[in-house]
Amino acid sequence: MRKLIYAINVTLDGYFDHTNMTADEEMLEYHTHLIRAAGLFVYGRKTYQLMAPYWPDIAKNRSGTKAEIDFAEEFDSKDKVVFSKTLNSTDARNTRIVRANLQDEILKLKQESGKDIFVGGVDIPSQLTELGLVDEYHFVVHPVLAGKGRRLFEGNSLPKKLRLKLVDSKILKSGCVALRYVKP
Repeated sequence: MRKLIYAINVTLDGYFDHTNMTADEEMLEYHTHLIRAAGLFVYGRKTYQLMAPYWPDIAKNRSGTKAEIDFAEEFDSKDKVVFSKTLNSTDARNTRIVRANLQDEILKLKQESGKDIFVGGVDIPSQLTELGLVDEYHFVVHPVLAGKGRRLFEGNSLPKKLRLKLVDSKILKSGCVALRYVKP
């Protein structure tokens, strides 16, 4: 069975906002290494529209640093599933839009053979956490106090407290800390 892995960047005060993050070479290399284990990305419409066409365009035009191009090529090569009720179509290759029940679709995807499933963003991962379907969490904590924005897991109503086990950590030169947690 494939694992469902939630990977996200977050500020020290728990906000998710890509404008407050450090995206240096080491950070991109870390994320590129991480997503090599993925066979499939799962997004909601908002996160998908932030990621695509930005990264595929960098991969196609080879515009950017080596780390950006490496990440872009890895991202572009992966299959993607976008959960959306409003997105009608996409021109992106290896991407499909799903309107089915989130829980049923993810359970079906986890049963398929292949590499792990990575989920990004805020809404879809929050719902999947509430459903108990996320197997592993990768948080990169940035040394930033944003003070405002959207917090991770804001408004979640977990059926019970979710205790996680820290299995890996790495301090990056930028001061970011990469943390990997699993459900025990």
